[in-house]
Amino acid sequence: MPSYKLTYFPLKALGEPIRFLFSYGGTEFVDDRFNREDWPQIKPTTPFGQVPVLEVDGKKIAQSTAISRYLAKQYGLAGKDDWESLEIDSTVDTIHDLRLKIAAHHYENNEAVKEEKLKVAKELVPYYLERLDAQVQKNGGYFVGGALTWADLTFVALLDYLNYMSQENIIEKYENLKQLKQKVEEVPAIKSWIEKRPPSDL
Repeated sequence: MPSYKLTYFPLKALGEPIRFLFSYGGTEFVDDRFNREDWPQIKPTTPFGQVPVLEVDGKKIAQSTAISRYLAKQYGLAGKDDWESLEIDSTVDTIHDLRLKIAAHHYENNEAVKEEKLKVAKELVPYYLERLDAQVQKNGGYFVGGALTWADLTFVALLDYLNYMSQENIIEKYENLKQLKQKVEEVPAIKSWIEKRPPSDL
């Protein structure tokens, strides 16, 4: 069994889908959460100056989506065949597109530009959510193939972060997405992770 260490800020955000996967797989991992003031020292030690970074037996790898896909394959959450894997990848990319639309205004410092980006998000976020909600309805309560995949874990793991940036519960009006969240959070391994993880807003 390889040894795993996940290095990230003391937040859920982009680290949480990976932590959900480790928990689901029952895999021990070092959950290395550094303080923001230590980031300037840590940054040069990462492959591309960004986190999360996963160390597998001391070998470092970046990119949260690639890391998640790698773990999902090991835990049987990457689809039953190549087509399902493609559908899952497409869904995960769409979830990250949604995240970037929300983040664009959240991280913008210029007030005029921020207003403009907020207007765009207000139109686009419901557009994405309606389609994701319909996708869950059509696929038996999950995003792909009527069964739990890493697309479901990714969406639910990122929700606190998305809600924090949006300053609202973005799935409030979307019944299928609400049910999906409940289902994922009731998976025993995920439930026990949520109960024991360090508290953070995002």
